[in-house]
Amino acid sequence: MNEVISNKLALLPDQPGCYLMKDRQGTIIYVGKAKVLKNRVRSYFTGSHDGKTQRLVGEIEDFEYIVTASNLEALILELNLIKKHDPKYNVMLKDDKSYPFIKLTAERHPRLIITRNVKKDKGKYFGPYPNAGAANETKKLLDRIYPLRKCDKLPDRVCLYYHLGQCLAPCVNEVEPETYKKLTDEIARFLNGGYKEIKKELSEKMAAAAENLEFERAKEFRDQIQHIEATMEKQTMTMTDFTDRDIFGFAVDKGWMCVQVFFIRQGKLIERDVSLFPIYDEPTEEFLTFIGQFYSKANHFKPKEINLPEDINEDIVSELLDVKTTRPQKGAKRHLVQLAGKNAEIALKEKFSLIERDEERTILAVDKLGEAMGIYTPHRIEAFDNSNIQGTDPVSAMIVFLDGKPEKKEYRKYKIKSVKGPDDYDSMREVIRRRYSRVLKEGLPLPDLIVIDGGKGQIGAAKEVLELELNLDIPVAGLAKDDKHQTSELLYGNPLEIVPLEKRSQEFYLLQRIQDEVHRFAITFHRQLRGKTAFSSMLDEVSGIGPKRKKQLLKTFGSMKKMKEASLEELTAAGLPPAAAAELMEKLTD
Repeated sequence: MNEVISNKLALLPDQPGCYLMKDRQGTIIYVGKAKVLKNRVRSYFTGSHDGKTQRLVGEIEDFEYIVTASNLEALILELNLIKKHDPKYNVMLKDDKSYPFIKLTAERHPRLIITRNVKKDKGKYFGPYPNAGAANETKKLLDRIYPLRKCDKLPDRVCLYYHLGQCLAPCVNEVEPETYKKLTDEIARFLNGGYKEIKKELSEKMAAAAENLEFERAKEFRDQIQHIEATMEKQTMTMTDFTDRDIFGFAVDKGWMCVQVFFIRQGKLIERDVSLFPIYDEPTEEFLTFIGQFYSKANHFKPKEINLPEDINEDIVSELLDVKTTRPQKGAKRHLVQLAGKNAEIALKEKFSLIERDEERTILAVDKLGEAMGIYTPHRIEAFDNSNIQGTDPVSAMIVFLDGKPEKKEYRKYKIKSVKGPDDYDSMREVIRRRYSRVLKEGLPLPDLIVIDGGKGQIGAAKEVLELELNLDIPVAGLAKDDKHQTSELLYGNPLEIVPLEKRSQEFYLLQRIQDEVHRFAITFHRQLRGKTAFSSMLDEVSGIGPKRKKQLLKTFGSMKKMKEASLEELTAAGLPPAAAAELMEKLTD
């Protein structure tokens, strides 16, 4: 514990509020809330913790706190701070989901569509359906029963749906608004739980048609009834009423929490949501944070009622979400809450072996790598590799690993601009200079470790730019390969030495993955660039092909291979004059 933290701990108030943990770069890495700030924050720096909490505490170099008037205010503030700062140790709760709705459009000729975007467009929305398959099956059923138009734009002739009796063909027939109103009212009644009444009405119509010897018509009614039974009645009723409710249960073990949500719609258990994440606070407090985030997302719609486990403060949840909230004491609701909790326990046990295996390959490997190198745990590793063939089209690539996993959205490609010929050292200087000048300018996170795919020369070039030009103190290591082009050793230190790593250790396998990934990324970029250069140079040799036509050919064919396969007519159709097309074809076939 450093002196800054020690002094601040002595000043903590015994009031509710939020606390923000920061790493050595001042980045907020965790946001929590507390009923009593003094007790909760001090608990991180006293006593023993599990491995993942130790990793969090090991990164904390400072903290700040905000006092609130109540626990509810602390919860609301915590949710807002997590949304604003996106701390890496809170990120497990931010797994976004998007559920589909069935929409009845408000057009002159209405349609039924599946959508995940709810807009204020006078359309009627039914859902959400946590099971996308159920939404599609229900729409198919309604399409068979109610003959609304199926096409996006009205065609100029009738389609197959008209002949199947599934469309009124407004493209050629005049359909009165009253007809549509009757159909849309029935669809709305169906989706609001009235499908049993509609099934009864269809049964009566089927009997009447059979009595009048209209057997084809009776068969149509029978098929519609069967579709309803297959789609709507294959799920077991769980509640006697038709209230939409979400039922929560959770389990905690080894510092991890699993929350299961049962979605009850129209009295049926139609789907569940499973979330599994590490926790650093009291389970009940972590659950309140979870449920707040769960409904703060635009695609998680609040039901009419929420049922909670008995340990949770229902008043806070009710006030936070403005939804009727209960902790059932008996009956079917209590049974479902207990069932959700039991499922959470099972899911937690099943996942632990996978979690432990994954942590061994990633987070624990990063910890051990830092220990072997004698540096801070390198949570963020940035790796570089150069690629060229005899100095042509030189490029460099950078990849990022966060806690032992690739963060592909942060990968970057670089065309080398200032270097002529095959000079790996100057290429490395340029790309390091460009990368970290931008990092400093834009306030981006600095890496804990830079890995260079190369030896002493490349490492020296990178350190020269970092230390002498940019005044940055970041560990730089190099990865060397053996005769079989496989990862051989890690070079680090001043002077450079081989870091002793067991070849079968997870930290060594992590380095192999990093080296293979950055090499793959660089080579792929170089091949793409070289292919485009060869493509362009061929076009430059043909008279009649200027910049505009070259751009059009690149857009049309995309590669030399596809252009060689093209006919003279296809080259002409791409915008070339006949003479230029013939000359190009001659060069392509040489």
